[in-house]
Amino acid sequence: MEVGHPNFGKAFPCSCQDRITQSQKIERLQRQSNLGGLTRLNFKSLNSTGKSEDHQTQERYSQTYNAAIEYADNPDMWLLFTGASGSGKTHFLAAIITRVIENNLQAFYISVPDLLDHLRSTFTPSTDISYDQLFQHLRTVPVLALDDLGSHATTPWAQEKLNQILSHRFNSQLPTIIALSVPIRQLDPQLRARLEDKNVVGHVSLGDQSVTSTHWQLDRIKSALKSRMTFSNFDTKGNRAEPTGQESLQRAFSAAKLFSQEPSGWLVFVGPEGSGKTHLAIAVVREIESKGEYVCFAFVPDLLDHLRYTFSPQSAVTYDQLFEDVRTSPYLVLDDLGSHSSTPWAEEKLYQIIVHRQEARLPTIITLRDFMEDHLPAPVQSRLKDISIVSWFPILAPDFRDKGANPKSTKGTKPNYYKSRR
Repeated sequence: MEVGHPNFGKAFPCSCQDRITQSQKIERLQRQSNLGGLTRLNFKSLNSTGKSEDHQTQERYSQTYNAAIEYADNPDMWLLFTGASGSGKTHFLAAIITRVIENNLQAFYISVPDLLDHLRSTFTPSTDISYDQLFQHLRTVPVLALDDLGSHATTPWAQEKLNQILSHRFNSQLPTIIALSVPIRQLDPQLRARLEDKNVVGHVSLGDQSVTSTHWQLDRIKSALKSRMTFSNFDTKGNRAEPTGQESLQRAFSAAKLFSQEPSGWLVFVGPEGSGKTHLAIAVVREIESKGEYVCFAFVPDLLDHLRYTFSPQSAVTYDQLFEDVRTSPYLVLDDLGSHSSTPWAEEKLYQIIVHRQEARLPTIITLRDFMEDHLPAPVQSRLKDISIVSWFPILAPDFRDKGANPKSTKGTKPNYYKSRR
């Protein structure tokens, strides 16, 4: 090109680059994305309503599907996926990365345990890539998808590296998609604070994320009950209950519905076995978890058994993990309080849980068969009498399971200090 030509001194792509087709560009970006076999997972292979036959679950899945497509077409800020194992989080991450690549934008997918393994491996002499190269790529790639956050080994080094990567991306507002494998409350406080920043992070839920490493055995009970205990099939007329019994059922039902919509304070349902206390508590759990929140449900005798078992060498969970998880859970149901074996150790553990939750004003539901003065420890009774936070709802109805029950012979238990805050 001669001197004086308008294009003299300007840089132009080699003509060979013009021969690179769109499909070749996508193929190159896919190789760089680390998707591997996950390239088969895209939005076309996703059912927009999911696989569940439950209408509520289908609706939630459809909302997640639409949010994922919208984000993939215009990746901006952060997007957080939560849900139980097998709910489809990885499929959504892969589908988003695939769509991003189709739009000619560089993206990278990796699970957090693999990420940390790769970072560690860069310190070996035989590695093909340096630590600095990989670390910098993770910090600055235009779109990053991190799968299974929370399933990694929480060593100080691992936590520091992860925080450095995410802090840089957060401060730089680089598009980042994250799938959590544990409830958000179990994460490192610094990371949790970032993920709870609604100005930067959008949150989509694929449902109950209750099966955690700390109290999955407690949640097996909840999962079994949730399928059959709902607000829609709760009978406020009771099992041939008298008018006073029906009135108490209606009052308890209304309180549970209100709590499920705006969880605050404590609800205490007290009544004979089979009178509907657990049914109402589980119905509340269903409603709260349908919004993507987590509720810890603990049948008290089982809870104490699990706490004791954590001292066994065979336990995969430490006592501190389980106890702290129950004590600080955003929402807690203590079912059948008072039916446990009343040892000094058991009383102390329950008292510690109740004291913390009362002082922290954490939403709690408790079910009791009765409230006799010698039935619960005095310190626990005292906390349950705090009407500034506790609302009592005695149920004066017969056992739903006993179809031969005589309502006139069934007497509910009503504490003489009963007073509802509502």
